[in-house]
Amino acid sequence: MNTTSRSLGRAAVLLPLSLARGGAALTGRRPRPGRTLLHSAVGLLLGALALVAVGVEVLFVLRGLLYGIVDPGPYDHSWGGPSPAGAWLAHAAIGVPFAVAALGLLWLVAALDARLGAHLLRGERPGAWVWPTALAACAGGAVFVVAWIHQL
Repeated sequence: MNTTSRSLGRAAVLLPLSLARGGAALTGRRPRPGRTLLHSAVGLLLGALALVAVGVEVLFVLRGLLYGIVDPGPYDHSWGGPSPAGAWLAHAAIGVPFAVAALGLLWLVAALDARLGAHLLRGERPGAWVWPTALAACAGGAVFVVAWIHQL
């Protein structure tokens, strides 16, 4: 498994990983418990953002690639309808850019978590862009979720 796949997988499970990291810091099993707790708190925010990206990927598979199975028809008013092939093709094609963007977001979350971990746990300089990018990405994710909920 290459580095990118590991990073994407780690970002996808960042939320429970950060909970475990915080629990270990609270029980004294981690060095520098204060910094570890801060890293866990930031990891929870980034993990919630990664959960949004994972949700987009799941929706792409269910409502894009498996559209004909999830929605058995009729397709008279569906995008690409009235044929099942046209409806499937339209939903899959519309989902591809969102799936690619979600993978990019997972990669960004993994990079931010690694930089913030290096800064908080090892004292390395993270770069001027890391904290503002992490906060802006989490705020953008919150706006996206609120907008998604309102359109339901």
